[in-house]
Amino acid sequence: MSLWEFFVALVLGIVEGLTEFAPVSSTGHMIIVDDMFLKSKELYTQPVANTFKIVIQLGSILAVVILFRDRFMDLLGLKKHVNSESVGSAKKLKLTQVIVGLIPAAVLGLLFEDYIDENLFSLETVLIGLVAGAILMIAADFLRPSTPKVESVDQITYKQALIVGLFQCISLWPGFSRSGSTISGGVLLGMSHRAASDFTFIMAVPIMLGASGLSLLKNWQHFTPDALLFFIVGFISAFVVAWISIRFFLKLINKIKLVPFAIYRIVLAAIIFFVFVV
Repeated sequence: MSLWEFFVALVLGIVEGLTEFAPVSSTGHMIIVDDMFLKSKELYTQPVANTFKIVIQLGSILAVVILFRDRFMDLLGLKKHVNSESVGSAKKLKLTQVIVGLIPAAVLGLLFEDYIDENLFSLETVLIGLVAGAILMIAADFLRPSTPKVESVDQITYKQALIVGLFQCISLWPGFSRSGSTISGGVLLGMSHRAASDFTFIMAVPIMLGASGLSLLKNWQHFTPDALLFFIVGFISAFVVAWISIRFFLKLINKIKLVPFAIYRIVLAAIIFFVFVV
């Protein structure tokens, strides 16, 4: 692998790690880096480039699994979860609540996967998703209850889990952002920004693992010796950056809320429009 290929894999992994779980749309960012690196330089064929994106996404997912390992072990009944936020309370997030939250997007995703892939991944639809998602996030911050009713994921009800799952369906539109739509939905329901973020990340793991796993099986033939090191560098950089950025995001989100991310999305949409459309 050349020095340039190492640099490209590193940069793309960093972009994935920074944007996959933040409410800023990783799709919008990948449009920019795709044009700058994968398309313009033609390092690899398109199937290999698409496989690379799956690999680095798995790096980001692994970061969430490790950061929330106690929570996942508790949900699976493998470890007794002790959470200072829920000490003295009989309430605890259940695996069935996570499943309830996953069902709406999983069903719609399976039904409309081909249609979405064939018709909704244009530059124009991504720009619409970026701006519309930003508007939703701004609305969530302004319309949310003044005092959160749910401070921890352990206080989430089945009804709230289902409604957040319905908000996740919006993220099937490219550019909308899974985190942006579900955190906004949770905040509108009276969750704290941290509780909504925690639930978003927990829900993201199974649905992303399923989608990425299936895609990986379909593209396994592209793991050639020439591309393997490229994949490894991207995977590691995505994992490390995602681990750092998620920790930082969870500490910050209750303080800064969603509006700064919404403003960033609008600026990003403007940059993409004037650079790639006009």
